[in-house]
Amino acid sequence: MSDKTQKTSKFTPKQLGIMYIMGAAFFFALMNLFVQTSGDIPVMQKSFFRNIVALAIAIAVIIKDGEKVKFVKGSGKYLFMRSFFGTLGILFNFYAISHLDSISDASILNKLAPFFAIIFSIFLIHEKPDKKEVLCVIVAFCGALFVIRPSFNNFNFMPALIGAISGMFAGFAYTNVRKLGLLGEKSANIVLVFSAFSCITMIPYLIYNYTPMNSVEFWSLMGAGVSAAGGQFCITNAYKSSPAKEISVFDYTQVLFAALLGFIFLGQIPDRLSYVGYAIIIAASVYRWHIGNRS
Repeated sequence: MSDKTQKTSKFTPKQLGIMYIMGAAFFFALMNLFVQTSGDIPVMQKSFFRNIVALAIAIAVIIKDGEKVKFVKGSGKYLFMRSFFGTLGILFNFYAISHLDSISDASILNKLAPFFAIIFSIFLIHEKPDKKEVLCVIVAFCGALFVIRPSFNNFNFMPALIGAISGMFAGFAYTNVRKLGLLGEKSANIVLVFSAFSCITMIPYLIYNYTPMNSVEFWSLMGAGVSAAGGQFCITNAYKSSPAKEISVFDYTQVLFAALLGFIFLGQIPDRLSYVGYAIIIAASVYRWHIGNRS
């Protein structure tokens, strides 16, 4: 959905933010599925393709709108911080996934991002959550623990620390997206700058370490790139539409989408603890929706 469409939408900013962030959750879960089916391609190469497709789509959206790329005055430093810390968040997360004994450990550490987004919003945007909103995020996080069930046996400190930092970087990046939305920066511009920055910083690695791909690996990465583009546009519009404290809890629906996609395409069947987690996440989401519409 473009910025023009958003302005004329019949939905409230809170409702738009929730729908966008749930859309982002689906796209990012789909991206993870494609990344998993792309084989043993180096993570830097996967990251590059994740962003090059998003860059092409962002350029296409700008051309379709028939407008020149013009940035809002005062948005430069926030665009840089969104791009810089967003790229670090991706790389640190991939590093954690590659070096921790359990991929679920890296996933739950990266899911600290909504907490950091709320914390950073207090200082960067002066948006303070109330007790009910904080409780909803904590409850949803506990539900995610039931689903992901990180095993901290034989825990390697440095990869774990890097995984937690990836969540911090992502949370700070999303806070800057919210700030850019308040300044009136266009979604396509934000995705364009972030994608271009990420691709450019990874080119030196690819020049010396590019790994040839077969057709399955190539098209899987293309699918990952398209899904990532959808997720980036949705997450950008989500944090432009509504404060992190009002919508971040719905980011945990990615766990539900991932479980559904895993069952359909990989034959993965959740166990009882996973169902407990689903119930907790859905309950927190419904409650947050309820109190959000009452305020």
